[in-house]
Amino acid sequence: MRGRPELFTSYERDQAPLNTPAKRAFFGLLLAGLLLFPFSVTAELTALGATALLAAVGAIGLNLVTGYAGQVSLGHAFFLGLGAYTAAVLSGDPDGRSLGFGLDMAIWLPAAGLLPALVGLLIAPVAIRLKGLYLAIVTLGLVFIGEHLFRELTAVTGGPGVGRPAAQLHLLGVDLGRRSEILGGYPITREIKLYLMALVVLVLLAVPAKNLARSAVGRAFAAVRDRDLAAEVMGVSLTRHKLIAFTISSFYAGIAGALLPTVTGFIEPGSYNLLLSVQFLAMILIGGVATLSGSLLGAAFVILLPRLVEELPRFLPFVASQSTGGVLTTFQLQTLLYGVLIVVFLIAEPRGLFGIWVRARNYWRAWPFSY
Repeated sequence: MRGRPELFTSYERDQAPLNTPAKRAFFGLLLAGLLLFPFSVTAELTALGATALLAAVGAIGLNLVTGYAGQVSLGHAFFLGLGAYTAAVLSGDPDGRSLGFGLDMAIWLPAAGLLPALVGLLIAPVAIRLKGLYLAIVTLGLVFIGEHLFRELTAVTGGPGVGRPAAQLHLLGVDLGRRSEILGGYPITREIKLYLMALVVLVLLAVPAKNLARSAVGRAFAAVRDRDLAAEVMGVSLTRHKLIAFTISSFYAGIAGALLPTVTGFIEPGSYNLLLSVQFLAMILIGGVATLSGSLLGAAFVILLPRLVEELPRFLPFVASQSTGGVLTTFQLQTLLYGVLIVVFLIAEPRGLFGIWVRARNYWRAWPFSY
């Protein structure tokens, strides 16, 4: 309505994304900032930014099944690893040491999402019979199964301590993994190309996730999460919507798992462990459960946290970068911080960083009035 941009006369308009001038302006500034970021920072920070954007894709997937649908999953690392090795095998190994087929990125990237989605669809009928702690334990078992498979299938994974190269970024004849190119007189490094590719992938997957969350399926997810028996009485199919949640979540995890190793260019089988699942769980808990914005904030926070912790030995003498010379190493401090932050946010601010942002926004919107 003219002059009343926040007065909506339909549910559809109320739930539409970017439905006010302020939201559209904020999104435009945010997108412009993200596009300019890699051109104004170092290559190391650009690579960290690309990692955060790709991790946000995996966090969105976990948020869909855990935050929106209420199905606690600790098996996210298994689907990330499955996507990573699917992409690597279909892409091929330049060194010829591991199994590979040399296919284009246009083929291996969708396949890296579809295979984990199929596995998630096959596992879901067992998982949906459980809930709460029992469901968490079952999905945790997937991580241990995955660790064993990734360790023993040396023809695919290269084996522990050896690993294999990540998927090759050849898209329709264009080598996105080339070290540097000159475009319009400006050097476009490999890190910048990876960052821009990650931003495009995130936008392409975040928009459908946002639409899903505000659709009838998303409202059914919320009903199942809040009170599954009441949802079933109202006609919501628990089996159908839990299957959808697990399948879509596995697809997003596979895409993230396929692209995350391309930043470092290497896949290590031992990295797809319980700690990785906990890191993604920390992303959605710290960022904000059942919010896409929270997934983005949480992924950025968790990915950038180790880089910030690495600077602490310069200021805190009891923190050491190695196993000697301090009470805590930086790795131990990172692990400790994950647990502390999860507990603090669950108690003090269950909506995470997104909740803090909402409170600050509402405060300044009403300032100087208290109502």
